[in-house]
Amino acid sequence: MSENTEVEAKRVFIGAGCNRVVNNVSWGASGLASFGAQNAVAIFCPKTAQILTTLPGHKASVNCTHWLPSSKFAFKAKHLDRHYLLSGDTDGIIILWELSTVNNNWRHVLQLPQSHKKGVTCITAYMVSETDAMFASASSDGVVNLWDVSFPSQSSDECKVSCLDTLSVDSKAIVTLSLAELPQNPGRFTLAMGGLDNKIKLYCGERKGKFTSVCELKGHTDWIRSLDFSLPLHSTEETTNSIMLVSSSQDKVIRIWKLVLVGDAGSWKREITLASYIEGPVFVSGAFTYQISVESVLIGHEDWVYSVEWQPPVNNDQPLSILSASMDKTMMIWRPEKKTGVWVNVVCVGELSHCALGFYGGHWSPDGASILAHGYGGSFHLWRNVSSSKESENWLMQKVPSGHFSAVTDITWARTGEYLLSVSHDQTTRVFSSWKSDEGSEAEDEHWHELARPQVHGHDINCVAMVQGKGNHRFVSGAEEKVVRVFEAPLSFLKTLNHTCAGGEGSFPEDLQADVQVLGANMSALGLSQKPIYLHSSSEPLERNGGGEGLETFETVPEAAPAELKEPPIEDQLAFHTLWPESHKLYGHGNELFSLCSDHNGILVASSCKAQSAAMAEIWLWEVGTWKAVGRLQSHSLTVTHLEFSYDDTLLLSVSRDRHFSVFSIQRTENGEVSHKLMAKVEAHKRIIWACSWNPFGHQFATSSRDKTVKIWSMEKDARVKQVLVLPQFGSSVTAVAWTGIDHKEQSGCIAVGMESGLIELWNIKVKETEEGTTATAALALRLEPFMCHVSAVNRLAWRPTEKSETNQSFLRLTSCGDDNCVRVFDFKF
Repeated sequence: MSENTEVEAKRVFIGAGCNRVVNNVSWGASGLASFGAQNAVAIFCPKTAQILTTLPGHKASVNCTHWLPSSKFAFKAKHLDRHYLLSGDTDGIIILWELSTVNNNWRHVLQLPQSHKKGVTCITAYMVSETDAMFASASSDGVVNLWDVSFPSQSSDECKVSCLDTLSVDSKAIVTLSLAELPQNPGRFTLAMGGLDNKIKLYCGERKGKFTSVCELKGHTDWIRSLDFSLPLHSTEETTNSIMLVSSSQDKVIRIWKLVLVGDAGSWKREITLASYIEGPVFVSGAFTYQISVESVLIGHEDWVYSVEWQPPVNNDQPLSILSASMDKTMMIWRPEKKTGVWVNVVCVGELSHCALGFYGGHWSPDGASILAHGYGGSFHLWRNVSSSKESENWLMQKVPSGHFSAVTDITWARTGEYLLSVSHDQTTRVFSSWKSDEGSEAEDEHWHELARPQVHGHDINCVAMVQGKGNHRFVSGAEEKVVRVFEAPLSFLKTLNHTCAGGEGSFPEDLQADVQVLGANMSALGLSQKPIYLHSSSEPLERNGGGEGLETFETVPEAAPAELKEPPIEDQLAFHTLWPESHKLYGHGNELFSLCSDHNGILVASSCKAQSAAMAEIWLWEVGTWKAVGRLQSHSLTVTHLEFSYDDTLLLSVSRDRHFSVFSIQRTENGEVSHKLMAKVEAHKRIIWACSWNPFGHQFATSSRDKTVKIWSMEKDARVKQVLVLPQFGSSVTAVAWTGIDHKEQSGCIAVGMESGLIELWNIKVKETEEGTTATAALALRLEPFMCHVSAVNRLAWRPTEKSETNQSFLRLTSCGDDNCVRVFDFKF
């Protein structure tokens, strides 16, 4: 079983949404942004709107990420060839990563020695020099750790990280931190922290020494959500003696505090008067005395303000400009007026559709020309100032990566392979496809984007299958309800598909337009069903909304406006204007749906639901078009976990929690009726069987199980099932398997194996059918690098469908989905 073939793997696409946590996103001086996607740290490039890689290492959900240097210190990082990233998770573990900008290689440097006892809530850092930094991490039990880190100047050296101090500040969580150097006092630092007691706590200390509490700032009336120090400015004499701290809170208010050097410690103490206390607290650090006063109070947001951030300095000069992001679905930029010095809101972006539930954080790009927000639905929102003049600003929405923000449970290709369809526990179905790039670049650089969000639902979706339909795009999906739902592609989607790489060139076929009369779909107010919008019904909604009965008005939500898209849609369009109408509901199962599959002609659908008894574990067969139940197949006693039709559609294979697989023969009579018969039922594994897959060239199939094995079986001529091969035991439970053909003459194929650990392997399989029976041989073709794989269980693998004529392929495309919220696409060259 040696590795005897050279298979090249290429990562084509990663789709993932952002964890629903504050402080999760960081924009680095490298120009890249990082975020947590379940247990993975994902890195994306805002310029290309593509996720570049995911970093495996955390065993728990990633709460926060922070670049060293972050965009705030970009002016210090012009010549760096290595950038670093910190990530913290809900177990209290913090990991340091290194990115080499020369070859874009990532490396797991180290895990911090003293981990927090509870989840890490935030990380903040201060770059002392290009190779030295201090950072602080806080956890939800109120403990704050201060760290010193020195980066190697030569590539042979290692990073050194040491814990300077541990502060038990509070019994409640600390949720935000900010570090700064005190004005005119090199080597002395101040740390601001905020949490659940409405007060901002200031600590001061030396670069390598202990930190002590110096004062508390009161004023906010609810939890402190975000803090950020400005850098000491070098523009005027006055500003070099002061720094500013901006704070935001759940009381919807932003406060700007000014920390001013008022003299050395000895002379100041004699002059304390009542007035000085009214102005604000005074504290001593080292040889100097500082006073803090409220500079301004900014009121403008209508909901919790989750983040505030100073604009990064340009050429050592700190602009007086603050970005705030709030749950009221807006981000604002605040600046002082030139004449009066009064802080005003100069830019406001956002106000998204009714689907978005506000922003969890906002971030500046290193050049200050772009702003990025991440929202409740795991989505990103990016605006860029495209105006060339200094006076006027014009902020326009840009493309961003998108994806599911919960486990992706099932994935399938369109029947002719133009796009992917994935379903998830985030209650959405999403379509991903590659888009033509406008720059006329090589076809090598495919850029994938989300094309549509056909189903947005009140249930976690478990399974999906593509079936035949008008324009060849129709799917069935099953969720944690007892109903199978059928969705039809509307005209707006078919026209949009024409603009993608996969959709083909040329004009839109007119005959299809006559055939498909539905333009798009509207969501009902309760989100339970998606109603069609017809081509010729412009006046209808008005009448309906203004109905005299008064009952209908409760049901109305803003009208969707589906349209043909010439470029990848942004979140606002996806969430609302790309729905597909629901055409049928199939009733019959007694529990929540678990597995779906369709035959290769797309005219028969098999479905199963969660089951604890033989009666519930029935597999139902449905006829596409009439949507009649044409069969109820009985064999299993527990949940059927996966179903698949053989490539000639004469056999249906099912695997189950009861450790058995069953093979049914499916026959169609002259008058179109479907008959079925149980051919074989075998106890195949020692534990639950997760997945199965047929050989494209014959009646052999693979099953994979929690017992860490993959077995190859063959349906012999006499309808017996024979085990022909067992692959060597894998490192963890095998949760997904997919078989594709490489060479028809030699009966050779390739099996992709996905594991609970997230890893993916490819195995070359050769099948020989003789009179005596079937034999098979296997050889490991490729183990994918952990950096390319998932970081949690792989839920489904699917090879892109290929035409029968293309059997001698040298190039195969595989998609996978997993519990790490990711959808991935790989290309393999054989």
